[in-house]
Amino acid sequence: MKHVLLFVGAVVLSLAVAATAQSSPLVGTWKLNVDKSKYDPGPTPKELTRTIVADGKGVKYTFAGTSGDGKTISYGFSVQFDGKDNPINGTIPSGADSISAKRVDANHYVATLKKAGKVIGTSKVTVSADGKVTTVESTGTTADGKPEHDMQVYDKQ
Repeated sequence: MKHVLLFVGAVVLSLAVAATAQSSPLVGTWKLNVDKSKYDPGPTPKELTRTIVADGKGVKYTFAGTSGDGKTISYGFSVQFDGKDNPINGTIPSGADSISAKRVDANHYVATLKKAGKVIGTSKVTVSADGKVTTVESTGTTADGKPEHDMQVYDKQ
C-alpha cells in the first residue's frame, strides 16, 4: 500500500509541475508586431515568430524569421527561471551565447544575455493581463559593441 501511495503522490506532483509550466502565459506562438516594435539602432526584423513550449518547470523558446537586411533569424534556448545560464543554440542577433531568466510574477520576467560570460544585455518581459500581447524591453550592446534599446511587441496567434 505504501508503494501505491508513493507512486500516486509522485504522479500528482509531476502533473502539478507540468501544469505550472503549461499554464505559463508565455506558452504559445507569438508574432512580432513590426509596426508597434522599435529597434534602436535597428533595423527592425521584417518578420519574426517565437514559439514557446513548456519544458519542465520552465519554457523552451524557438525564434524564426527574417532580419531587416534579409538574413535568416533562427535560434532557440530553454530557461527554468532559476537565474542559471543556459546555452543559446543558433545565432542570436545580439551575439549572446547564453541566457538566464528569473520570474518576477506570473506575467513578468527578467532575462540576462551573456557572451563569453560577460553580460551584454537585459530584457524585461511583460505579458498583458489578457495574455494576448507580450512586450520585451531590451537594453544592452549590439554584436559590434554599440548601445541598443529595443521595444519588441508580440501578438499571440
